[in-house]
Amino acid sequence: MEASIFTKIVNGEIPAYKLAEDDRYLAFLDVFPTTKGHTLVIPKQQIDYIFDLDDELYLGLMAFAKKVAAAVEKVVPCKRIGVAVVGIEVPHAHVHLIPLNSMQDMNFGNKKQFSKEEFEEVAQKIRAAYDAS
Repeated sequence: MEASIFTKIVNGEIPAYKLAEDDRYLAFLDVFPTTKGHTLVIPKQQIDYIFDLDDELYLGLMAFAKKVAAAVEKVVPCKRIGVAVVGIEVPHAHVHLIPLNSMQDMNFGNKKQFSKEEFEEVAQKIRAAYDAS
């Protein structure tokens, strides 16, 4: 199996705005976000389909995502954090955490653009909120 773009991020071959990491999971900003703070949470192990994860890995991914979502919510003004699992574009299980103020924020056809500085600033703030939790 060819390494996915997410596996390349895990391996340090591609840079990412990392937010949180442990030995099994990684969270980083989506570089094609629908909103500021749009985050991807992945298992480090490359498995294409989220429902092919064994129960332990799946439940761990969701628990990790929950902690990351709390940090994002502290930093990005929003009504709540939306969760989406699509799994079509990248053959590596991943969860989208999207700060929501309206249903339009979940529209994956409505990508926003942010500068490197804006990504770095929000990533630093989310990392700090995560580390403080």
